Amino acid sequence: MPQNLEITELLRRWTAGEKAALDELVPLVERELRKIARRALREERLGPTLQTTELVNEAYLRLVDQTRSQWQNRAHFFAIAAQIVRRVLLDHARNRNRAKRGAGANHLSLSSVTVVSPQKSQELIALDEALTRLAEVDRLKSQIVELRYFGGLSLEETAEVLNVAPVTISRHWHLAKEWLKRELG
Repeated sequence: MPQNLEITELLRRWTAGEKAALDELVPLVERELRKIARRALREERLGPTLQTTELVNEAYLRLVDQTRSQWQNRAHFFAIAAQIVRRVLLDHARNRNRAKRGAGANHLSLSSVTVVSPQKSQELIALDEALTRLAEVDRLKSQIVELRYFGGLSLEETAEVLNVAPVTISRHWHLAKEWLKRELG
């Protein structure tokens, strides 16, 4: 069975209450979750205060807690994963902005440290606020940005999740990027 179909079947079995399906599902989705997390961290440069593994673990815990979700397929699962990664990053950025200088600082070796820009946390929060405004004007464009930017989904995968033609996704993606550029510029 191709992996996409296997993931879809395991998601359905898990939704139906079969706990063993979750055990089979985890190794299959972990690589994709890591890819989403690495991309999100690279884009946001949150560096030493949040590592890929931490982001994946937090996203995983929140995904497992999605007891009300009726997983349609692999693309739907990763769309929800993208939303959760976005929320984890936002929570992290907001907490960093609230923390007093040096409070609760982690001790890390120099080899694990990457460049951290406090400005990136502000940019992530500004992006979230802009996406919230975009959702008020055009929910579809906001969802497309979330799926493509935070989830790393392709045009085709985004079209599948939203049940819209890929050409429509492409057009809205372009318009949404222009709208966000104006809002954030």
